[in-house]
Amino acid sequence: MGRLGRFFQRLGRSDEERLSDEVREWAGTVPDTRRISACPSREPVRITGIVKRLTVRPLDGSVSLEALISDGTGEMAAVWTGRPHIEGLQLGSRLILEGVVATQRHGRPRMVNPEFEFA
Repeated sequence: MGRLGRFFQRLGRSDEERLSDEVREWAGTVPDTRRISACPSREPVRITGIVKRLTVRPLDGSVSLEALISDGTGEMAAVWTGRPHIEGLQLGSRLILEGVVATQRHGRPRMVNPEFEFA
């Protein structure tokens, strides 16, 4: 495919598709991590991705911070209980998370109180 063909192909793709490709490519370069789409339930894993959404939720008299993480292959919720804010955590942050994956009722995987580092 020539330059012009690639140009028109890129124009036909949404921003979400381009971002997903970019994140998938980056996440694949981080050593010793698994893809979200391939994470087994109830086992400790190490994943990497970007923050797509941040939500503070009330939780039995306290709060929890929920971040929707994407690695281009899938999405996972990371939940920190008792924390309304994490310094430096914002939309687009690149993270490496370690924890046990559980599956929510509607099928999205989630980690509760994962260890994390900014990538």
